[in-house]
Amino acid sequence: MTTAIEQLADLAAGWLDAPISPEVRDAVHCATLDWFATTLPGTLQTPAILLAAGGLARDGNAWCYTSERRIDPRSAAFINAAASHTVEFDDIFRDGGYHPGSPTFAAALAVAQDRGASRDTFDRAVIGGYEVGCRIAMALQPSHYEFWHITGTVGTFGAAAAVAMLLGCDRDGIANAIAIAASFAGGVQQNLQGESMVKAMHPGHAADAGILAAYAAASGATGAWSSLDGPKGYAAATSTGTGNWGAAFDGAGEWTPITRMTVKIHGCCGHIFPALDALATLRAEHGFDPQDIAAIRIEGYGPTKDICDRPDPQVAQEARFSAQYCLAAQMVLGGVRLAAFTPEALINPDIRAIMPCITVERAEDLAAEYPRKRMARLHVTLKDGRSWMHFQPSRRGDPDNPISRADLQAKYEELAGPVLPEAELERLRKTIFDGADLPDAVIKKPTHNT
Repeated sequence: MTTAIEQLADLAAGWLDAPISPEVRDAVHCATLDWFATTLPGTLQTPAILLAAGGLARDGNAWCYTSERRIDPRSAAFINAAASHTVEFDDIFRDGGYHPGSPTFAAALAVAQDRGASRDTFDRAVIGGYEVGCRIAMALQPSHYEFWHITGTVGTFGAAAAVAMLLGCDRDGIANAIAIAASFAGGVQQNLQGESMVKAMHPGHAADAGILAAYAAASGATGAWSSLDGPKGYAAATSTGTGNWGAAFDGAGEWTPITRMTVKIHGCCGHIFPALDALATLRAEHGFDPQDIAAIRIEGYGPTKDICDRPDPQVAQEARFSAQYCLAAQMVLGGVRLAAFTPEALINPDIRAIMPCITVERAEDLAAEYPRKRMARLHVTLKDGRSWMHFQPSRRGDPDNPISRADLQAKYEELAGPVLPEAELERLRKTIFDGADLPDAVIKKPTHNT
């Protein structure tokens, strides 16, 4: 019987030399720009600045975007991936509830830079890494997310596959990298709470561990090819049963996950997005102000209630996962972007005044459609007695409700613009979309040097 790992390795290996359509190539380039958009602001924050100064790195040829120097690929991947997950703008594979970009790009780019790989080889590795990670995520969800942070866990597999491809592994070598990664993949939900910095380090560890697994496989080390779907394998240990592999391989060979990504337009947990989009729609239609609010009731799916019902967050990490805070911030600030999580915003009395008016409920009909659909019903009542309900069937930025290329570039300019000089910002954009070279070093604005 063919194992899940063999099927995944077949899919990844197929991208070593398959023709890449313009649609797929463009999807890789858009995902690359989106990775830089979310990574660069994270290089100015903890934990990346602590990790970069902490003596982890050795000399190498991979660029650390926080310390702005060349270091070994494992350390670069660890720090860059942590930076890319910090401000909560990294891409989402909706059907698996997984952020593939942070670990996959960080690992692949660091190794590609270290080895001097071509742009085409790098693009192919990213496609393969997304293929493996996203399909594993579909097999494990939604039960995996109860105790495990899927970007930290499944990210290890995506990174391992991508790096194995960069190292020249064939199908069997990729399979062994995935199998070895099954014993390296970790990251528990409890570390997503409070002031912990570990959430951002989860994809950092995934990128690092994936590189380690791939180098082991490339050296000839082997793993059990049943380690994903076997009776004592990863799926059995971290999800219900031994995984929903039928869902994982649905459409395999017909479409590839990197073409079905969600681009985040709010800097918070994606489970809050449907309510934020619904609120924006109602405000555009009816024109009410923050001081008019009497009550806002969110009906959402499981994680909307279980993860994002946080009435009184005290720090930015908690606020990014608080539906109460994010909806109130959108009302007062006009958006949930980087400015919503500054120390000043967190104690803004206008935001705090609205938060007690917001409640979160689980709706069973919406929960039944998760994770493939992310929906919300939003009920708004004003102090003058007027009330409205809006059903949000998807999130803006999802594959069935995509943003435009102009919107993606505006996101990049907004998030990376404060970090890079204008000329450097444009040079990187052109390299990604129009050049044949691998994205490499960038030089940040002098005031942002670490």
